[in-house]
Parts: sequence; C-alpha cells; structure tokens
Amino acid sequence: MSALEEQGHVWLLKAEASTLQEFKSALQDAFRVAAEGDLGHPLDEPIPSDEDIEQSFNTAGAVTYWVMAGAERAGGAVVVIDQVSGRNTLSFFFIATRQQSRGLGLEAWKAIEREFPLTKVWETVTPYFEKRNIHFYVNRCGFKIVDFYNKYHPDPHQHSGRNHQEDDDDEMFGFEKIMV
Repeated sequence: MSALEEQGHVWLLKAEASTLQEFKSALQDAFRVAAEGDLGHPLDEPIPSDEDIEQSFNTAGAVTYWVMAGAERAGGAVVVIDQVSGRNTLSFFFIATRQQSRGLGLEAWKAIEREFPLTKVWETVTPYFEKRNIHFYVNRCGFKIVDFYNKYHPDPHQHSGRNHQEDDDDEMFGFEKIMV
C-alpha cells in the first residue's frame, strides 16, 4: 500500500470475482437507504435488481471497481468501456451510506476519469427523484441532463423486463459528460 492509500486517498481496486456478491449487497444497501429515504417507505424488493447488477457485471467492456478510501471499501463502480468509440458508461456508482458527505464520491469520480483518459463521452442515468445524485452529477462532476426516460420515452439501453410497466415509477434522467 502506498503512502497516499494509507492517508485515506481515494483509489480504485478492480473487484475480483470472489467479491462480486459482496459488491452487489453493498450496492443494493446504498441504493435502498437512498430510495427509502426519498420514497418514504420500505422497499419490497432490492434495487437495483440482482438481474440488473449481474447483467452490468457481464456486459462487454464492463469493469467493476471497489472505491477505496485508504484500505477501506467505501463504495464501488461498474463502468462499461468502449475503446473504439470512446463513449463510456457509468452503469453503477455508489458510496456506502456511512461514508457519504465526506467528498469521497467526487474523488472517486475523478479517479475513474483518470483511469480512462481516452474517454470522449461519459454516460449515466439516475432516478428522477434522486436529487442528491442529480446535484452530484450536474453540479459537482460536470454532467449535463440529456434525456428524461419514462413510459413515453424509454431508455434504449435498459434491458430489464421491468421497463416502464403501467404502474412504473422507473423514470430516469440521462446524463452525458463530454470530455475536453
């Protein structure tokens, strides 16, 4: 471990296959706490679904990282890298609830950008009700809102069978960050 890592520096550690179940649980816990806080009631099922997370792990070009604060796992990210087009996707990104509001998210995002310097465009989505995420992506990371996905304008990248059912609250904002 380097001196920076020992001092709490945020860095990325590729997740090994043996830690993916733990990664999935940590991701779902972070999303659950945020969603229940925003929606005002307990969730019946984990979000994102096991299927959606596993699909992101197995997407061509996907890389899964633990976000490390020193020697501690503080969160994680799944990115999908298209080395031909340079148009990359942040599929999942989270900071553990107990680690939030310490600037780790922005440091982690900067570490992701440094890891993939040839990126031309970053894409991601977040639920319409996640004001904290919207603030983070737009005001802290420099993304722009480019789409509002809903039952009238579905996300063409979403492969889940849950894609905008009648009673669906699965509305999302799509974001892009054009790298200079």
